[in-house]
Amino acid sequence: MSIQSYDRVQDSSTASEDSPLLTKEVIIISEPRRGSSWFSSVFLVVNAALGAGLLNFPDAYQQAGGVLIAVLIQAILLVFVVCAIMILAYCSDINKSLTYQDVVESVCGKNAQRLCAFTIMTYCFGTCITFLIIIGDQWEEFFLFAAHNWYCTHSPWYMDRVTTICVSSVFLILPLCFPKRIDFLKYASFIGVFGILYVVALVTVKYFLPHPEPGAIAVRPLQWEDVFLVVPTICFSYQCHVSIIPIYSCMENRCLKEFSKTVAVAMFLCVLNYTGTAAFGYLTFGNMITSDILLSYDPDGWVIIAVLLIAIKTYTTYPILLFCGRAALDCLWTDIFKMSPDRIEQTEFKRRVSVTIIWFVLTLALAVFIPNIGVVIQILGAFAAIFIFIFPGMCVVSAVQKRVWQQGHWTARLMVILAGACAFIVLGSFIFGLTLSQSIIKDEHGVKGDKSRYTC
Repeated sequence: MSIQSYDRVQDSSTASEDSPLLTKEVIIISEPRRGSSWFSSVFLVVNAALGAGLLNFPDAYQQAGGVLIAVLIQAILLVFVVCAIMILAYCSDINKSLTYQDVVESVCGKNAQRLCAFTIMTYCFGTCITFLIIIGDQWEEFFLFAAHNWYCTHSPWYMDRVTTICVSSVFLILPLCFPKRIDFLKYASFIGVFGILYVVALVTVKYFLPHPEPGAIAVRPLQWEDVFLVVPTICFSYQCHVSIIPIYSCMENRCLKEFSKTVAVAMFLCVLNYTGTAAFGYLTFGNMITSDILLSYDPDGWVIIAVLLIAIKTYTTYPILLFCGRAALDCLWTDIFKMSPDRIEQTEFKRRVSVTIIWFVLTLALAVFIPNIGVVIQILGAFAAIFIFIFPGMCVVSAVQKRVWQQGHWTARLMVILAGACAFIVLGSFIFGLTLSQSIIKDEHGVKGDKSRYTC
């Protein structure tokens, strides 16, 4: 039953008792639910999960101590990732919630919703910075290939990294950020998905073709805590949880059984793409790998195609993240100042324009001074752990407490579920604290920007 038909049934329940029950049945039949099938939803989940983290995955394998260690950690974390998705879907069915923060509010209350909105806003802000850094990397690689001698000998200002990021972003990103609705970007997302798949194929083929001898390949971490260095990248890469509830709510047959098939196939495809790119990319270059895998290759024509496709994906994805972050900020703003519905509507345009400009300028300024995406992804991975572990765990704890209050006693099953939820929260808090601390320490020691193998 669609949302529209559901609302109409609810309204019809307020009719007089003389109203025939057949009226409700006619309403339900006359408006069948229209949505996506479980199979088409697979591509929505894959599109939400596959992104900038793909470029950083090979470097994460190097930091963690090799392919075997990184794959094992990825397999363990993937169990929690899938469990968190199913927990959120189950909790969303309680009140038919349509967004992540609405799920948190329906189970944990208003204060939890505020915290969730703030976290989403912070996460989207950092992701936008990552996208702008990627744009700078791709333009630099393109100029090295297309105009190598001129670029290296003259270093013209209009080819400078700062100029290319700022100018291209102002003309190609900023105009897409102002509309109230950005659903027109859905068609451009097909190019983005194709670009990601092209990168996966490129890295795989390059490994089997003749290539220079790789650097040292790690088989174990230098220190035991280094195994956690891959965790932020994994969390950042598989973090589709913010988008998962809207996808679930749009399914034609909204039920956990159908959704479990969507999640299983989507995660299989993500694992295949991420692991293949990371393993083949790392084994191709060893410890000479860069935080952006594309910067490790000599920029021939095939690599430049990948560079351009990733740039196009980035230009069309930034406005979506800005939109999500702006919506979260708007939720907090109207809540803090207790704005009435009329006031919210009257000031909507002014808030939207001002927040968009401030958001864009701040992310642009930070992207200019941050050397590479590895620094940002380390921090974002820590925040992604909140969406994957802490909030789902909080939802389960709150749901168990409500069930105990309704039943009036504890059962063994509820105790097991509560223990699992507490494990989610504890593990998420540990990952968040550790990875955030590691990223800060790493940044304090200084991080050099990546350089292309095809340099001046």
